[in-house]
Amino acid sequence: MTRRILVTGADGQLGWELARTLMPLGEVFALNRAECDLANPAALAAALDRVRPGIICNAAAYTAVDRAESEPDLARRVNATAVGEIGRWAAANSAIVLHYSTDYVFDGRATTPYTEDAPTNPQNVYGRTKLAGEQLLAASGAAALTCRTSWVFSMRGHNFLRTMLRLAREREVLRVVADQRGSPTWARWLAEASAQLLHDSVRSPSNASEFWRSLGGTLHLTASGETSWHGFAERILALDPLRTEHRAQRTEAISTAEFPTPASRPSYSVLNCGKANSLGVHRPSWDLQLKGALG
Repeated sequence: MTRRILVTGADGQLGWELARTLMPLGEVFALNRAECDLANPAALAAALDRVRPGIICNAAAYTAVDRAESEPDLARRVNATAVGEIGRWAAANSAIVLHYSTDYVFDGRATTPYTEDAPTNPQNVYGRTKLAGEQLLAASGAAALTCRTSWVFSMRGHNFLRTMLRLAREREVLRVVADQRGSPTWARWLAEASAQLLHDSVRSPSNASEFWRSLGGTLHLTASGETSWHGFAERILALDPLRTEHRAQRTEAISTAEFPTPASRPSYSVLNCGKANSLGVHRPSWDLQLKGALG
């Protein structure tokens, strides 16, 4: 029997890639915000009842990190409350859930990569609501896996890669924060890694719940390696196949203090992906993933 796969957030970076990558695994129902609005409890419930998926990939989220500081209720509704509702529906209907969270659940004070069981301490509304979503999903009783990732980029949507490509054509000097470190991760690779994780579940539905629970409910999933936003920006400009169109002559490394934002960011949010490695997930470097995205 073909498994029904629901992908939320189909217009987002990750949702768009999941909708295409998961097609070999089942019948994919990729719903955008108009079709499945996590901010609307009735709309979410109706979408779940209509599709009746065996697998739910929740790629929808409130990701406007700075705006979340002034819209905490909406951020919590989408990133937390709705996730708990998805989990409870899945538990009641024998579905499994693949959910995505963030490196921002950590405070950034570490000096070595964070493991899945490292203490969390988010420093902004976005991080706190994403952590709450993880906790509500875990408490729902669903067979669920939360994949924490970081610095997601692609050639679609709003992200750092597209911002740098645009600014390189508008400004002569790009001033970019150099004292925050993480692992830039390509949305397409993240979708492909997700498909790999789901593969055994689709092949052996009776074992899916045990497989998910054996992973401990949380998995770190990022590109390998680390860099700063400034280092990321320099590679974007160097690898851009249309770099002859750049006005930018150089990038200037600045501190977080020189670029204040409403939301505090962790200064170090590299995730330890040893568990993913042990599952056989191939994790190309962020630099190789960037080259793939730029084509």
